[in-house]
Order: sequence, then structure tokens, then C-alpha cells
Amino acid sequence: MSSRVKIVSTLAAMIVALGSMAMAQTRVTVTIHATQAGAKIPNDFAGLSFETAAILPNSDGQHMFRATNRPLIHLFRTLGIRNLRIGGNTADRPSVKIPGDADIDDLFTFANASGAKVIYTLRMRESKPDDAVPIAWYLAKHYAKDIDCLAIGNEPNVYEKEYPAYRDEWKKFETAITAAGAAPKMKFCGPSTTPNKAGWASDFARDFAGTGRLRYITQHSYPGGNGKLAEAEVARDKMLSPGLVASYEKMYETFVPAVRAEGLQYRIEETNNFYNGGAEGASNTFASALWGLDYLFWWAEQGALGVNFHTGDNVAAGEQQRTCWYAVFWTTPDGYAVHPLGYAMKAFDVASHGAILPAVISAEGTGPNMTAYAVKGNDGRVYVTLINKEHGTTASEVAVTLDAGRQYSDVATMALTAPKDDITATSGITLGGAEISEAGNWSGAWTSWHASARKNVQVKVPAGSVLIVRLGGH
Repeated sequence: MSSRVKIVSTLAAMIVALGSMAMAQTRVTVTIHATQAGAKIPNDFAGLSFETAAILPNSDGQHMFRATNRPLIHLFRTLGIRNLRIGGNTADRPSVKIPGDADIDDLFTFANASGAKVIYTLRMRESKPDDAVPIAWYLAKHYAKDIDCLAIGNEPNVYEKEYPAYRDEWKKFETAITAAGAAPKMKFCGPSTTPNKAGWASDFARDFAGTGRLRYITQHSYPGGNGKLAEAEVARDKMLSPGLVASYEKMYETFVPAVRAEGLQYRIEETNNFYNGGAEGASNTFASALWGLDYLFWWAEQGALGVNFHTGDNVAAGEQQRTCWYAVFWTTPDGYAVHPLGYAMKAFDVASHGAILPAVISAEGTGPNMTAYAVKGNDGRVYVTLINKEHGTTASEVAVTLDAGRQYSDVATMALTAPKDDITATSGITLGGAEISEAGNWSGAWTSWHASARKNVQVKVPAGSVLIVRLGGH
């Protein structure tokens, strides 16, 4: 054989090998127990969290949150955002101005126009109860129906250090606000600690559940850790790892059983993948969409009232401001550029209106890095979300046999994808074949299957992508 033939043969073999790698496939069965519907996912489950500084006037004297900001109102409605938390480090930063009546008025006209309830944080650090009472009274007088709850202080463990000191200080604020007549119209939430002090939530529930003043318990979570220290590739791998999911379970056990034992519910009121503004090259990539959608459904399965992703053009990192790499969207001259995490929120909005159903993945061996969630929709259909977190050179497509226990004649799918299924992509993301515009418009569509009724639906989910399957017509 000539050297040329050898080279050609070798190249051909390489092409075949690469083709085999590209077409590598694993098979799983996802069984949906369609008759075992659990609790309904709250309509306001998907929320956002902003710094208190974000409701102050910007450089041109305007408020971002105002009734005339039509692109942002439209975007909230498009993404399905029904809960807006105002807090963050700037809620308690003495150098940041406390919002006044005009700031509050514009915030709530925006909230009313967008259909979102508000979690509002009152300042505790270097403040006194008498400082908070007029603000609480103003909120109660004008906006009680639009307020989900009042928080007193943000991550108080940073400055109070020990729980008993915080408990006593919180009680002073709550007593003063209640005595002034504001509290009967509104309820409180807390303690809103950093993730490493989730145990305070258990103590807070035990101490104040009996007062009848609490709406629910709030907790912060940044499972990836410090974004400043995260190298991009390592951070992406961490976001998509089964080990990160195990950390949610640990967080859950730290406070949720104790909260429920007191007859209370809870909300993950400030969260994202990494704190300190996220990890550049990871928090702003398509990997965050896969992570975020999985994270939303995971907490929904655990009975959380909701999840509020912390966001903004920049966020407080300690006493400094930092670029917000984990942002759901950034401000542009024409509106708001939606980041990959925003697409996760939209995908959740498409597939989460209803009650959680058990979804069980069966595979030979350890199976692929994939999760599945199912919802019995309010429209009577079943929505199954399949998240393939496989990535890298050994990533594989997953062939799924979907068994929902009965025949369905109305089957449709919708994919959430990045260009070339590249988890490092920061743009070109589509859901249902369409991007979300800076004006908040989205025209994604279902792909319908015109076929006879079937019990087992066969679908393929490429590595680094999401497929939502809608089943109806049984």
C-alpha cells in the first residue's frame, strides 16, 4: 500500500471515529406517573432579586422600575416573572441612600403593571426601628396588596455575627412596626442569611412561627461558591455536575425540615450559581441555562414557594460593585439583552404551570448526566422537561423512551439550544426556534407530531441541550 493510500485510509478512519464520537448515544427510559400529581407549583415561583440601589434614580434621573418602562414590563411578562425582591447588600449598606417615597411609588407602579408581587427589604444595619417605621407605614398605607412580605435586614449574619443578637434586634424592629399599625396589613419574612448560616432559618422559624407575623422563611443560596475565584471551564463543569445537586440536598436538610415542623413554608429569596457577581465565562454562558432550569425544577420538587435569581447590570460584592456575570439580562440602549439564564426562566415558564409529577429515569449502569421533570399542566396536558447536561469531548446524545402510562395522540416538542450545542455560547440561544428580543418579544413555537396515539414516545436530546415534550389528547 502506498503512503498516500495509508494517509487517506488513516484520515478516513479518523473521520469515521470522529463521526462515531459525534453520534455517540446513550439510551434511557423516563417513566412518568401521570396519576400521582403532587402540589401545584405557585404562579409566582419564578422571581428576580435586585439590589436596593437599583430602585434609586439612574444617571439620567429616571427609575428603571417605573410604569413607563414598557420593554422591562413586557420582558417580565414574557419570562413569567411574578415575584420581585428588592434587597441585596445595598439594602444594608450605610453609604447607599435609603429609597424615598418617589422611589417606592415608581417601583410599585412597575410591579402592578408587570403583575409581580414585591419582597421589600428594610434596613437593619446601623439603623434603628424608628427609622424603619415610616417606610413600613408608607408601604402598608399605599401598597399592602402588592407586597409579598417585608424583610428586615439582608444577610444579617455578616454584621450581627451571632443569632441571638440578630433575633433580639429583629424583634425590636418587628415590635415597633407592628405597634405603629403597619404590620397587620403586611407580613414579614426572614432571616435571609448567607448560605453558610442556613441554620439561622431553623432558629428563626422556631422563635417566630407562633407569632403569626411570618409569611414564610427566606434563605439565600449560591451553590457554586465564590465567583471571583472560579476558573471558567472548572466553573462550567461544576455547574453541570451531579455533585452540585448534592449540595442542594445538603442545604435543604439544613433548614427545611425544621421550617416545615413549625408549619411554615420557605422561599429561596436570593440565589444564583456563584456569588460575587458570578464567574465570567461560566455564569454568562449556556451552561447557566442548563443549570438554572434544573435548579428551578429541583426546588419546585422540594416544595419551595419560589426562587429569586439575583441579577442586575452590576451587583454588590461585599462593599464594592461588580459586573453581574450571572445576570438574567443586561440593560441596552434599546431595552434588555436576555442572557442564557433568562432562557432557562422562559423554558420553566413554558413547562411549569401545574402540579409536579414523579419522573423516574432508568438506564443501564450509571446512566447519562441528565435530569427529567414532569408537570400535570393546568390545561390537562403533561409537560416533561429533559435536561441533558452531558458536555465535553465524551458527551453523548440521549435517546429517551418516554412512558407516561397511557396513549397520547397530541405530542409536541420544544428545544432549548445553543449554537452547535456549545455550552460556552453567550448568544444565539433559542427556545422553540426563536430568540427573545431586547423589547421582550418571543415567538417560539412547538413542533407537533402528526401521528397515531402512542404510549411510548421516542425522542432524542443532544448533549448540552433541553427538550420539553408536551403530551395531550389521551
